[in-house]
Order: sequence, then structure tokens, then C-alpha cells
Amino acid sequence: MCEGCWSSPWLWKNYQYVLAFYFALEEINKDSHLLPNVTLGFHVFNSITSDHFTLWSTLIWLSGTGRLFPNYNCETHSKSAAIIAGTTAAFSAETGTLLELYKFPQVTYGPFDSSLSDKHQYPSLYQMAPKDSTLVQAMMSLLLHFGWTWVAIFISEDMKGELFLRDLKAEMLKKGICAAFTEKLPATKIMYGPSDINFMARIRVSSANVHILYGEVGSLITVDIAAEFYLTTGKVWIMTAKWDIVVYEMNHMLHSFHGGFSLSPHNAEVPGLRQFLATSNPSRYPEDFYFSKLWLSFLECSPPGSFCGKIGVCSPNTSLQFLPGNIDLMTVSDSSYFIYNAVHAVAHALHQRLLEETEMCSPECAQQHRPLPWQLHPFLKKTEFTNSAGSLVSLDEERRHLAQYDIKNTVNFPAGLGLLVKVGEFVSGSPHDEGLVINEERIEWPVGFTEPCKHKDLSNSTDADQCTRCPTHEYPNRGRDGCLPKTVDFLSFTDPLGMALICTALSFSALTAAVLGLFVRHRDTPIVKANNRALSYTLLISLLPCFLCTLLFIGRPNAATCILQQITFGLVFTVAVSTVLAKTITVILAFMITKPGQSIRWLLVSGASNLVIPICSLIQIILCAVWLGTSPPFIDTDAHSEHGHIIIVCNKGSLAAFYCVLGYLGSLALLSFTVAFLARNLPDTFNEAKFLTFSMLVFCSVWVTFLPVYHSTKGKVMVAVEVFSILASSAGLLGCIFGPKCYIIILKPKKNSVTGLKNKSNLKRNRHSSSF
Repeated sequence: MCEGCWSSPWLWKNYQYVLAFYFALEEINKDSHLLPNVTLGFHVFNSITSDHFTLWSTLIWLSGTGRLFPNYNCETHSKSAAIIAGTTAAFSAETGTLLELYKFPQVTYGPFDSSLSDKHQYPSLYQMAPKDSTLVQAMMSLLLHFGWTWVAIFISEDMKGELFLRDLKAEMLKKGICAAFTEKLPATKIMYGPSDINFMARIRVSSANVHILYGEVGSLITVDIAAEFYLTTGKVWIMTAKWDIVVYEMNHMLHSFHGGFSLSPHNAEVPGLRQFLATSNPSRYPEDFYFSKLWLSFLECSPPGSFCGKIGVCSPNTSLQFLPGNIDLMTVSDSSYFIYNAVHAVAHALHQRLLEETEMCSPECAQQHRPLPWQLHPFLKKTEFTNSAGSLVSLDEERRHLAQYDIKNTVNFPAGLGLLVKVGEFVSGSPHDEGLVINEERIEWPVGFTEPCKHKDLSNSTDADQCTRCPTHEYPNRGRDGCLPKTVDFLSFTDPLGMALICTALSFSALTAAVLGLFVRHRDTPIVKANNRALSYTLLISLLPCFLCTLLFIGRPNAATCILQQITFGLVFTVAVSTVLAKTITVILAFMITKPGQSIRWLLVSGASNLVIPICSLIQIILCAVWLGTSPPFIDTDAHSEHGHIIIVCNKGSLAAFYCVLGYLGSLALLSFTVAFLARNLPDTFNEAKFLTFSMLVFCSVWVTFLPVYHSTKGKVMVAVEVFSILASSAGLLGCIFGPKCYIIILKPKKNSVTGLKNKSNLKRNRHSSSF
């Protein structure tokens, strides 16, 4: 059963639903891998927007005859497996309640409706359309792009409209956009009533030039028809989706919706569908009365083989491409795309059910036992496949969140030619608020509409034809008729974020100094002397400037601090990481000289591992010198990250040099981690290789996370992210390497003695002997 609405003259566009249905069926029946040796058939029912007719047609289909027999099915060999229906949520709800009595699957192709997601009320209903959870975000981006802050809102008077209005007004409040008025449209069935005239009159006198339209088709048809016969110019309509509003088949350019915008889900093109639409004719489907009616009414000829002798035979190249411009069947609608996916979803569920049946009995047995409709539910719930357009299709609502919209411009030409021209797109979750992309040169604006100035522009007079842009150091006021100076800003010492970072840096610096003092005081104990006492001092001393160098990033930048920020950061961290590498090499050398036949004791005694520090530091000094000699850091301003603010920042100068310094530091950290990891299990009483391994793991994790986070932020937050990464990585070295040693020195002093060391060694030796 495929529900469509094309019986009235102004709904012939919906006949494309049936053609998409035919195309999907023929594609499946030709597929040798999907439902092999099975041919899908169908029934097509036309549904009129009437509760009475909806229930009547559903009961007729369930009875299997032309007469109503409730609770009886007169077809002894019914082959129907599922229903694909529902342009509107109301239709799906009405049929769904009745079909639920028989556990009959219903797959809907209309816009997503949260009320139909109630599985307690509609457990047998599945929606093909994805959730429009990012629709409000896309709409807000469009409004802010053009600087539209005064809008009128029209929604259908139902739960769907109320939920949308709630989310929209919450976002408008955050973005400083105001609503001139809100109009709720009842699902009226009577056209051209007195309320319609009053409704359009209110639109004409409205001070808002931008109108948002959202809701069910039944509520919006009144708006659509009234918009043609009660012309309002100079207004931009933003419609939420092509299948949410039935755009009247217009025959002239001066229509109220001309120049409006439509936000529709981004759908990939189905290969072969447009060619199928162009070559289809009533001769291929002689039993379809509506196809013949459409063809004769608008093309005024009969296809070859027709019995209409009084009408001339069509020329061989006659096709649906030559329909009047106001009836466009060649542009694939969203609902047609969902119908195509719905047919394939049911086919995949049937295929899986038959495979399960074949595993239980022979193929002949499986053919004789046709699946009952209620048996498809477990398979429909798990159905997931990639369609011919390359898009993932799933009936699991949690996996179908819509993240991309196409923004189309409604353009009407003379002789009824109406087009939806794609002028942009919105992708949710894009960094730097760049989710909206608009090609303004392709936009056709409404008749009598004066483009408002964008959020960066202003106009000296009302309805001016041209806008002027404020200087870089200024921004337009709320009325878009003057410029205000931008506030100079930076990550200051008095800023709450800056104060928090300063306190953190000073606290860790004091803690590092305390640990250094503790180690000096207990310098003759085994735990301090183990793994080279001098290297421990060097590491602690290098960690002090690691923490303190973050103070260079806070406060008003100047030429000196901009250079010192990066150079100090690169050098002190190189010393710290190379010291960790030297300590790891010391652990390995200390173990190797205990083995018989080893003659490398002189390497350990001479302190050769300590040479790692100056060698690694020298390489970093050369890199920094090249950086300073070619393109050093300098003071820069960011006038675009925050509205009304100019952020003073330090420009890195050469990004390549910055990433070379950072990359070299990362290479040292990775080498230290690798060496420490290989030495983690060497037998030694105070082997700190495990702690060195973990410290380098924390260090590397912080800086790997830093890169994507750093590039997804801007302004002062960008500086704060770098400062936080420096503090976090330094704290990781301090805590992971020296935390366990401080614990033993302060809380377990008995282990930090010669006696404790001997007892620990004997315990390990006894355990080793008992294992043999």
C-alpha cells in the first residue's frame, strides 16, 4: 500500500511518489542477490486528507474486497507483508492504530515526527526520515549570516509545532533574535475562509520582513494558497523542508514564496531514478489510472498502444520532462527518496526472514511458507544497508540524526516554471562556526525585498540599496546604522581564567621546589641515589621553568613575551624530556653491567648517559635559532573571533617552524616512552622505568590531544588551551616520576634504608628461587 495525494489538480507533483515506488520494486526484482527467485508485487491506494476516507481505504484493503468486513479478511492467500505510507503524521497515526491490531508493519516516508516514535503506542511503525535535531541550529545560522534579527514565526497548531517553537525561541533568545509575532495554524480543511483573508492581511502589515514557516502539510496548505491569491511582496519565507510545505503549482513569477529559502535534508542522488522518470509512460503501467490521467491532462496525447482513439498519439520523445513548469516530476523530492529507501528496507527484512526460514528447512519448504507480516518486525528493527546512492539506511532512529541540510532558493519564472536552486548547505558540528556555506551570487531575492545588511555591515538609511562595512577595529550597532569601537581584550592576569591558570602554575612551581628540597635533604638515601641523583636534580630544576614559563602567555602580549613564550617553552621542555631519556638509559646501563662478561661499566661510571641532555638541547637550540632568523613570533590582533572585541595575541610567525619545534619535542617524548617501556621489567630494587613509562604516556597523551583542541578554538581560549597543556604535561612528569618516591621518603622511611633495601632484595630472591 502506497499512500499519495495527487487527485486534486494542485497535488500532481506527489505522483512522483508512485513512480519512485515503481522504480524501487523493479530494481529489487532485477537484483539476483536480493530476494532471488522472489518477485515483489504491490497494491497502490490513493488517500485523501480525510479521517473518514483514511480509515475506509485501510479497512477496504484489510478486508480484501470492495466491501467493508471489519475483523475479516476475504483473501485466502494474502501476500501483503508491509505498508509504505504516510505523507503526514496524522495519516500514519490513524492507520497505525488500526494496523497495530494485526501487528502489521508500517514504514512511513513523511517528515520525522517525535509523536510516532512512541513504541508503546506505535510498536509496528517505522519512520524513514531522520530526526531533525539540528534544524533549529541550521536556521539560526542562516538568520545570523544575513543579520536578520526581527522575524515572524508560523507553525502548525500541534505537538510538532510546539516542540519546534520551544527550541527555536530558546536559541533566538541566546542569539539576540526577536519575534515580531507567532501565528499558530490550525489543521483546517476549509480553504479561502474569512480567517485566511485576515491571516494574509496581518502578514502584509507586519514589520518583520523574514517569515519562518514550519509544520504539517495540512496546516500549511492554507498559507500556500493564500500566499498566491493574496500577494505579499518584500518578505522572505524560510520553509523548513521541501516535503513539509506543499508549494502550490504556480503559473506566474509574482508569488509570495518567490525568493524564499527551503531547508531540506541532504540526500544523495539515486542512480538511474531520473532516467526512469524521464522514460516512464502509462503504457508500462496500464492498470494505473492516475498515470494515464496525468499524461492526458498535461501532455494532451496518448502513448503508443493506448485505446484513446480520439486523442493523437504522442511523439516518440514525449516524456514527463515536457510537463508544464509548475508540475516538476523530474526533481526528486525528499519523500520520493524515503519511499525508495523504505521499499528496499522491507525487501532486506524479507530477505533475512527467508534466509532464516531456509536454514530451518529446505528451499522448497521456505517458498511454501510465506512470511507473515508480524514476523518481519525483528528483522525490520535490525535492518541496515547501504543503498545504491552510497548512503547508510537504517530503521534505528538513534542512528539517523540529520547533520547536513541543503539550503535551496525558491525561484519562479514566467510560464509556471518553478525551481528550487541549491545556494548553500549547513553541516552540523563544523569547527569555528563554519557550518553554513552560502553562495550569495546565486540567490534570487523576492520582489520588493531589500537585502538587509549582514552582521558586519551597516546602512546609513532605512531600506538602503547598499551597505557599508565597518572598519576592522569597529562593529555595527544593533540598529545597523552606526559603528562602535571594539573592546581590546587578551588573557589578562585579572581575568578569572587567567587567575586560575596563574594560581595553578605557582602552586605546581612551589610543589616542585618542595620536592627538590626534600630530595636534597635525603640525598644520601638509597631511593634518591638510585637512577642517578644528579639527573633527578636536573629534571626537578627544569620542571620549575616549565611551570613558570606559562606566565609569559598571560597578560598583554609584547614583542619580547611573544618571542620568549615559544623559545622558552621549547628549550625547557627539551631539557626535561631529554633528562627523562637519560634516566631511562641509566636504568638500562645499570642492569647491563650486572651481567657476566659485560665491559661497559665505564659508560655508567663516566656519566655518558648525561651527554644526552646537551646534545638534544643543542638540536632544539638550532631549530629555535632558525625560527627566529626566518620568521619569529610577533604581536597580532584577532578582530573576528569574538563579536565586538579585538583579541591581542602572539602570532607564531612561521607555523612550519613552530611545528618543527613541537614535532622534535614529540619525537624525544616518543623515544623516551619506547626506551622506558622496554626497560620497565628489568629487575632492580628501585627501578623507576615503570614510572618513566607512565609519565611519558601522560605527556604524549596531553600533546596529542592538544593539536585538535587547539585548532578548534579561537581567541583567548586558544591561549588558555596551550597554557593548560603545558601545565598538564609538566604535572604529569612531576607526579608520575617523583610521586612514588616522595611517598616512600615521607610515609615509608623504613623502606628507604640499607636494612629495608636488603630485606626487599632477599624477599625478591626467595620468590625467584621458589618459582623453580
